[in-house]
Amino acid sequence: MSTKAHPEFELERSARLESLNLAIEQYHHKATGAMHIHLACDNSENVFLVALRTVPQDSTGVAHILEHTALCGSQKYPVRDPFFMMTRRSLNTFMNAFTSSDWTAYPFASQNRKDFANLLDVYLDAVFFATLDPLDFAQEGHRLEFAESGNPDSPLVYKGVVYNEMKGAMSSVPAQLWQKLSSHLFPTSTYHYNSGGDPEHIPDLSYQGLTEFYRRHYHPSNAIFMTYGDIPAVEHQQHFHQQALHAFERLDAQIAVRPEKRLHSPIRVEDSYPLEAEDGEDTHSKTHVVVGWLLGKATDLDAALEAHLLASVLLDNSASPLLKALEQTELGQSPSPLCGLEDSQYEMSFVCGLEGCEAGATQAVEALILSTLQQVAEHGVAAEQVESSLHQLELSQREVGGDGLPYGLQLVMTALTAATHRGDPIAQLDLESALKSLRQRVADPEFIQRSVRRLLLENTHRVTLTLRPDAQMSKRAAAAERARLADIHSALDETQKQQLIEQASQLISRQEQKDDDSLLPKVTLTDIPKQMTYAAGSRETLGHYPLRCYGAGTNGLVYQQLVIKMPQLSERQQHLLGLYSLCLTETGHGQLDYLQAQQLQAQTVGSLSARASIRGNGEDPQSADGYLILSAKALARNTASCAALIRATFETARFDELGRIRELVAQQRARREQSVTGSGHALAMSAATAGMSPSALLSHELGGLAGIARLIDIDNANRENTQAFADELAELHQLMLQAPRQLLLVGEQEQLDHYRASLAEHWQGPASGEIPPLSLAPVDKRVKEAWLTNTQVNFCAKAYPTVASDHPDAAALTVLAGVLRNGFLHRSIREQGGAYGGGASQDNNSGAFRFYSYRDPRLAETLQDFDAALDWVQRETIGADEIEQSILGVVSSIDKPASPAGEAKQTFQAELFGRTKEKREAFRQRLLTVSEADIKRVAAEYLRPERASVAVIAPADQRQAVEQLGLTLKKL
Repeated sequence: MSTKAHPEFELERSARLESLNLAIEQYHHKATGAMHIHLACDNSENVFLVALRTVPQDSTGVAHILEHTALCGSQKYPVRDPFFMMTRRSLNTFMNAFTSSDWTAYPFASQNRKDFANLLDVYLDAVFFATLDPLDFAQEGHRLEFAESGNPDSPLVYKGVVYNEMKGAMSSVPAQLWQKLSSHLFPTSTYHYNSGGDPEHIPDLSYQGLTEFYRRHYHPSNAIFMTYGDIPAVEHQQHFHQQALHAFERLDAQIAVRPEKRLHSPIRVEDSYPLEAEDGEDTHSKTHVVVGWLLGKATDLDAALEAHLLASVLLDNSASPLLKALEQTELGQSPSPLCGLEDSQYEMSFVCGLEGCEAGATQAVEALILSTLQQVAEHGVAAEQVESSLHQLELSQREVGGDGLPYGLQLVMTALTAATHRGDPIAQLDLESALKSLRQRVADPEFIQRSVRRLLLENTHRVTLTLRPDAQMSKRAAAAERARLADIHSALDETQKQQLIEQASQLISRQEQKDDDSLLPKVTLTDIPKQMTYAAGSRETLGHYPLRCYGAGTNGLVYQQLVIKMPQLSERQQHLLGLYSLCLTETGHGQLDYLQAQQLQAQTVGSLSARASIRGNGEDPQSADGYLILSAKALARNTASCAALIRATFETARFDELGRIRELVAQQRARREQSVTGSGHALAMSAATAGMSPSALLSHELGGLAGIARLIDIDNANRENTQAFADELAELHQLMLQAPRQLLLVGEQEQLDHYRASLAEHWQGPASGEIPPLSLAPVDKRVKEAWLTNTQVNFCAKAYPTVASDHPDAAALTVLAGVLRNGFLHRSIREQGGAYGGGASQDNNSGAFRFYSYRDPRLAETLQDFDAALDWVQRETIGADEIEQSILGVVSSIDKPASPAGEAKQTFQAELFGRTKEKREAFRQRLLTVSEADIKRVAAEYLRPERASVAVIAPADQRQAVEQLGLTLKKL
């Protein structure tokens, strides 16, 4: 790879990282000092990110609101919404913006060079030449409006996208727990504050405060440019300089996070979180107790790896000493979701604790944690546990990701912490040499004991936080907000009232104006690749088992799956599939108890998990297939032992460890209850589609709100009689043992023969028997439900039964969703309604079309907007550009690359359910020919009012509102 720099840039250093198969180059811009880090590799999915160090000194959310507002128009692109407009005119594989606790980043990725150049142009202008219109600040941040539009005598209300987003985000108890712990763990630095914004403080931010923060922080001298892929660094630098950097001079001021002042003795603090509770409902066992320590700098790679190793030794699995103590104690329901090492900030922190504690458990929980650490300090841990943790670090370094964020973006984000704090981003990525050094230090048998003493037991910067539930806290907060608004209202004169009315009117006019989108660059349908990429695998037999093999660039990792055809199950057994899958890999097997099994997993594989996969077959939504899939990944040297572990786990599973089963159910309950505020839109859509197909119903019963409600019931029953539940799991497992099996193997092409031979050592013997496969009864029911839970915002969904992916109308329905989102829903639900997000989608698996909103202050009005969108699509002319934009979005999601192993697994999964390459290509081709007539026809044919189902997730105090909507009340 060439390291030629643009004349305005200077190369500081470069290094080849063989373990990642790339070169890393570090440059700086001579005039401004802007940093450029380039990860050069042979990958056509190019990634760009520009980050600004942002260090807020309050909880107004200034950095977060600025992130939103900067994307609302710029000098070169004076349209009000260039970011969202570009999402429709692009083949991007990723496009977003992030606000962290000490940086704000604007990343995107694309496989298309023209598209990459377009997005780079828009992003550079948005970041460095933002318009920052006051009306955009009012829309994205916060504003005051009269509850009755235009009526100055009606009460005032707060509105704003970020305001509502953070109301939703801070409804999450783990988010509150982390923020309250941080405020004490970091008493003087920027982490003391809520960088996303506390809804109570967001209204304190002025427009002037926003613009001042922008001028200080959004400058090239404070910027970090990061790129990944096969475009040379010099080409990027040409664009950076020509489109932005030439217009700036170096700033002398340096923005940085200052080191935290250390506590000289540990402290204990108490706080509360709001918990809606029925009269008489027990809230005593809802307390969280966590202990947090402040450690060293994240930029010190040796210190960071030592902290990672220690955290892994203590918490990696149920055999780890600290996690074992937290799981087995009766002091709480389960380990805290905060347990682990936080290394993304300037100084690292380590946290552990329990949730579901009694109110007075603080001292006992703290004593349990400290005594466990003291035991480790005195007696150490087995060498095998340390070796397992080193094994996990090596495996994580080798794995080629990309199944969530693009792989290049994952690497860029890994290096960003070091770059932000002016550390060594090359060293941050070059873990292989650092791991060698760590292995040498760990050879000292007392290394872990000394680490526990120095980093934790002798570390006086320790905070113990007790977070108790308060059933009246939400009411007091709401009353305080009403009082604040009433005071503001009473102080307004007539001129000020009129100004608020005029601002609301101006904002609506701005939101409804039609911008000239021809100002923005775009790609067209002609830029779409003719064919989708396809991972081809072999079809063969290993002993008596069908085997699929895929060659892929996995960097020395091997991926294996055991796939069991789901047998016929009773309704109760179907509902237990989620917990059965969890317990299968988290309990003991054969002669091993669960602790020994967990230790064996840590020594052998990077992960071992089981899941039930139930999907439609693409032809009829009322038909569904099901499989149980055990998945593992391992280093190449562990291929045979990985296969042995999978087989032993499945064939000799035991469900006789009743205490362990109780722990697992309680932990799963806690995790699932906490998931609602983060994924409420998905849960609402799942509930709304539950009456439309058997796969959708079972999805709702397993992973949806019904599944959470049933999990709560099972957990409560388990406390009295776990044996009956364990017997049910064992009976279900006996059915699985009789079902047909097949195998999947993914690894380096040149090593497949060797891997195959390793599998053959463990997968011989008689074939599994024949047993009737899963057959689900047809489903056709309209749903009208409201689920009340502990949230400050709403999640709304409306769904209609449609068709599966192979039906000719599936493509038109999929494009319709994009047209509705781009043309109507984004404006009405997000911009005007104030929700963090909203849109529509066609679910070809369940044969359903879904509308949704996310972190939404409205309820009835949003459901009305869903209906209004259907009126709009019939009334308005849908232009060719609007259809093209929707098609581009759908195709880019289809063509989005995964990791090499991920693409192989996705292909295998699709073909398992009959989604052959030919069928997927046919659907992709049908998308390209969708017309306005097709869109209007399918909307009229399928999205009829009498066929609609509705499900919402709402705060407990919205009971009366949902009853007026005619919805059946459900409560988690």
